[in-house]
Amino acid sequence: MTRRNTFLLCLLGWLLMGNFSIQANVPPKKKMNIILLFSDDAGYRDFGFQGSKTFKTPNLDQLAKDGMIFKQAYTTAAVCGPSRAGLLSGQYQQRFGFEENNVTGYMSSSSKLMGEDMGLPLHIKTIADYLPKQYKSIILGKWHMGNADRYHPLNRGFDEFYGLRGGARGFWPLSQKEAFDHPEKRLERGFGNFKEPEKYLTDDLAEKACDFIDRHQKTPFFMYMSFNAVHTPLHATKEDLATVDSWKVGLTGKRRVLAAMTLALDRGCGMILNKLKELGLDENTLVVFANDNGGPDGPKTCNYPLSGCKSNNLEGGIRVPMIMKWPNVIEPGSTYEYPVITLDYLPTFLNAAGGDASKVKGLDGVDLKPFVTGANKKRPHEILYWKKENRGMVRQGDYKLLRFPDRPAELYNLAKDQEEKKNLAYKQPEKVREMFKVLWEWEGQLERPLFMLKRVYEVNAMKRMDEKRDPVLDEMDQP
Repeated sequence: MTRRNTFLLCLLGWLLMGNFSIQANVPPKKKMNIILLFSDDAGYRDFGFQGSKTFKTPNLDQLAKDGMIFKQAYTTAAVCGPSRAGLLSGQYQQRFGFEENNVTGYMSSSSKLMGEDMGLPLHIKTIADYLPKQYKSIILGKWHMGNADRYHPLNRGFDEFYGLRGGARGFWPLSQKEAFDHPEKRLERGFGNFKEPEKYLTDDLAEKACDFIDRHQKTPFFMYMSFNAVHTPLHATKEDLATVDSWKVGLTGKRRVLAAMTLALDRGCGMILNKLKELGLDENTLVVFANDNGGPDGPKTCNYPLSGCKSNNLEGGIRVPMIMKWPNVIEPGSTYEYPVITLDYLPTFLNAAGGDASKVKGLDGVDLKPFVTGANKKRPHEILYWKKENRGMVRQGDYKLLRFPDRPAELYNLAKDQEEKKNLAYKQPEKVREMFKVLWEWEGQLERPLFMLKRVYEVNAMKRMDEKRDPVLDEMDQP
């Protein structure tokens, strides 16, 4: 070997050793942060990115521009308790008997009052249970998975909690009497530390979310920002109402208040998104925005162009707005057309965090990453199911079958009729029979319901909601 070659080999070795040394000193890349922004009872149409001409949501509109809008995003139930149970577990909640809202006045299947015994069964693990150990997790806002201590978020995998154990409350501080009469509505920090907010609750929750991000900016985190907005009662600040009036879009009554509450919700989401940018975390954070079920009739939400509303299985009861921003994975300003469901959050989040969802037994959801990137061109789900008591629904491809306890089934082709105006059941009886069998086979896998309605008039009220065909429309939001 010549002296020249020896010199070159030594130089190469020095460079390689130096490179290894440099690489060794580079800190490992921080794992992906994950934030789920979850609204409550919002209307399908009541966001700018969904086409509203009267509700202004600039922060969520920007999130939609930065990410992907899902055109057919579903929840697992038309009411909030069961839908959240499915989201947190990644399983159809009917598999473990969670078909009804866990609220006072319901009974168990054995006809004994459940009260504090109602909640997400203790053997069911949540998203927070499955995340890698280095993740810090928090739920803010609405829990609704059981009021008893054993169902508390800190006993269900979460590291921090700031919110209410129940399913709804007002947006201003509770009086002493209200807090005493309704302990599930009290605002709680951690475990047993109850203190009412000093400001409008939506703003307060957003501030606490930003504080969590500040404290955990150097560690990976999962945030379930479970707003109770825009669920009733209809409470809005004078400032937000004045802003809505300044838009001069003619909103009055409940729609005016709802627009102000939605503005506050959008502001809260914006505070969280801006905090990520401020700390340089926005390019390392997966953000999803969605709603827990369709908009209800009472507060005059708008589900246009869908039929139905909260509490029934028409599209207006189960199809929801959804955005996903995933830096360096999802193309900004894109859309996704195939049906997805909140069951998909757990496997998607777990894999994004460096876990392995394939090792979790019993999941009904799928990892959405290969689908949203186009690596997998197929539908994430060929079949989706819904069930509550005797009512059932199955979507197979573009066909949707609705089964009722008191009248003939209905069949729709959603690709041609998303408004569900053309019942095809009488024209395609073979398709009806085929889909009935698919639904029955699935139902044979399920647990008996844990909760059932106590009073007959409540059952009749839900029956009437099933019969409500037309969405509540704001005429100014129609094309």
